[in-house]
Amino acid sequence: MAIVLKKGQRIDLTKENPGLSKVVVGLGWDPIQQKSGGLFGGLFGGGSGANMDIDASVIMLQDDKFKEKSQLIYFGNLTSKCRSVQHTGDNVTGEGDGDDEQVIVDLQKVPANVNKLIFVVNIYDCVKRKQDFGQVQNAYIRVLNASNQNELLKFNLSENYSGSTSLTVAEIYRHGSEWKFGALGAGSKDPGLQDIVKHYS
Repeated sequence: MAIVLKKGQRIDLTKENPGLSKVVVGLGWDPIQQKSGGLFGGLFGGGSGANMDIDASVIMLQDDKFKEKSQLIYFGNLTSKCRSVQHTGDNVTGEGDGDDEQVIVDLQKVPANVNKLIFVVNIYDCVKRKQDFGQVQNAYIRVLNASNQNELLKFNLSENYSGSTSLTVAEIYRHGSEWKFGALGAGSKDPGLQDIVKHYS
């Protein structure tokens, strides 16, 4: 049974799962369907949840710093140059059950000089559309063993993220020879991915 984490908790990925070499990181969310003229329509200026495009991305860090453009994995660059991180593609609506976007990580192929993978989500064109994560529900990140699809852990982002247009969801990082997972769940007002990356420059 998968371990359910709370914000701020950390867990050993590889130590607790001997032989684990490749993981699937799934991220999911549901836009809140807003009725025109209702409470949400008044609060959010009529921004429509149905037209909300949320993007998941991975920032690969060297000594906690972002140093190479090729180590930013997102809908415009689906695979890292080292081929250790692969984004399976963009979901522009967030509709339907299950993961909305997935990232496959081959832990054994991550270059030795990369110590951390940061998983972030942001709302595309959020300023123009007047959208934020207060209009999103059921957001989560989970990690599966790629070899058998067993769910290892899940972190539900259950906080109120009204006003936040980007979320730093979680991190997978080296701890000696092992890999750990940290549940972050930090919201920010960064309007786009480039702005998020600047925090690590």
